[in-house]
Amino acid sequence: MAVGRPALIALTALAPISWGTTYAVTTGFLPPDRPLFTGLTRALPAGLLLLALARVLPRGAWWCKAAVLGALNIGAFFPLLFLSAYRLPGGTAAAVGSAGPLFVVGLSALLLGQRPTVRSVLAGVVAAFGVSLVVLKAAGALDALGVAAALASTASMSAGTVLTKRWGRPDGVGPLALTGWQLTAGGLLIAPLALLVEGAPPALDAPAVGGYLYLALANTALAYWLWFRGIGRLSATQVTFLGPLSPLTAAVVGWAMLGETLTPVQLVGMALAFGATAAGQLVSRARMAEPSGSFSSPSRNGRKDSMDLTGPALRR
Repeated sequence: MAVGRPALIALTALAPISWGTTYAVTTGFLPPDRPLFTGLTRALPAGLLLLALARVLPRGAWWCKAAVLGALNIGAFFPLLFLSAYRLPGGTAAAVGSAGPLFVVGLSALLLGQRPTVRSVLAGVVAAFGVSLVVLKAAGALDALGVAAALASTASMSAGTVLTKRWGRPDGVGPLALTGWQLTAGGLLIAPLALLVEGAPPALDAPAVGGYLYLALANTALAYWLWFRGIGRLSATQVTFLGPLSPLTAAVVGWAMLGETLTPVQLVGMALAFGATAAGQLVSRARMAEPSGSFSSPSRNGRKDSMDLTGPALRR
């Protein structure tokens, strides 16, 4: 069933909102110091479930494309994100990650032929500044490896977003199958790393099992399906501007459920980040029209059509 653009944006926004609950679930229910095992249990079971539901495997060049997208969006992104979170203090990793819209704006210019606008760059800067006000706390010298991992994780997810938009989907393949391909490929990449670094899986009690089920089903399978579905119908820039909702949700969950406080500065940061997120969705009708000289991409029916960067074309 077709949905209007505001409803589509709202549904896509549920993905980063769900990801914003990951910290509370991880610290409240899961075994400590097992980030790779957590990434593995999020990705691989969810991917296999979606593959079983879709019952479609990649064909031809899409075996390679699915592996690349799975590595960028899941297999490399999860370990790098966890590494940065463990080595950086007080939300610094989230602050670095909030620069994702700026990465996507630049990559979209290179790979999609979508010229950056002053508004999109300004909105990206305001979003990053607002998130920084929410998550940053006073700290000493930053760990160089942690900062590098945070930047690499942001670049990885951003590149995966833009490449998913550029490559589209094969004829007859929906976002459910595409999501399953990526989660499975990413999970298979994480599996040997988790075994090598963390060893055998830990013993799990009932709360941990419930936490992992939530992360695999709602936080990953459903959330990533909504995310990739949104990328197929919105521009890469629109989708990535929803990303700051994740650290903002984490702050609200921490206040509501973990007894954390929200300062006036954090509330100002939330307002700025929300405003920038909304501004990122306001694509004018003129920008939604296809620019001349845009690149060509295979259409769903196999014809060479010029890709509409804001309409239903496809992403990660």
